Amino acid sequence: MNTRNRTPPEYIFYGLYFYFSGLSLRRTSERLSSCFINRNHVSIWNWIQKYNPQKISSKKKKVSEYVIDETVIKIGSELIWLWVAIELESKEIIGTSISKERNMFVAEHFLSNIVDKHGQHPVSTDGGTWYPQACQFLKLKHHLHSAYEKSIIERTMQYIKDRTECFDDYFPCRKKKCRLKHVINWLNLFVNFHNDELNLK
Repeated sequence: MNTRNRTPPEYIFYGLYFYFSGLSLRRTSERLSSCFINRNHVSIWNWIQKYNPQKISSKKKKVSEYVIDETVIKIGSELIWLWVAIELESKEIIGTSISKERNMFVAEHFLSNIVDKHGQHPVSTDGGTWYPQACQFLKLKHHLHSAYEKSIIERTMQYIKDRTECFDDYFPCRKKKCRLKHVINWLNLFVNFHNDELNLK
């Protein structure tokens, strides 16, 4: 009887590390095969979808200010709003969320979750009308991005968008009623790697 070869966890970690270091799925497959074990790019994509990392740490971080932005990403045939908050000094990502709408209620819910974890701090945004209303409701100070704040949040958002292209281009979700759990898992994993890389610098 044939038994399916299971990939040892340490090789899965290396595959994920290569991918989140900036390699494409195919390049990750080539690097993994040359160093450790033969696995194709489909296997690596499956690891990304099935991996169940811990959520962004609920431990309070030292926060001076929340720098927040949102962008649209394509998942299969759907356009999904991605919300991201980073801490100004460390540049660590301290919150992510996805939604099918962009309005004051979604912004308020996103900000509320961040405040619950890290406390009340000033909020910097690009001036979308939904942010001042949400901040006023939560009694948070709000101001527009400075040139520096705009630069660091835009770099983070662009990097995430570059890495999420594969959701639509290569392996769109095949479920008819997908709740986008695989996207949430990917984001949690991305945040873990992103923040670890920042801490190593």
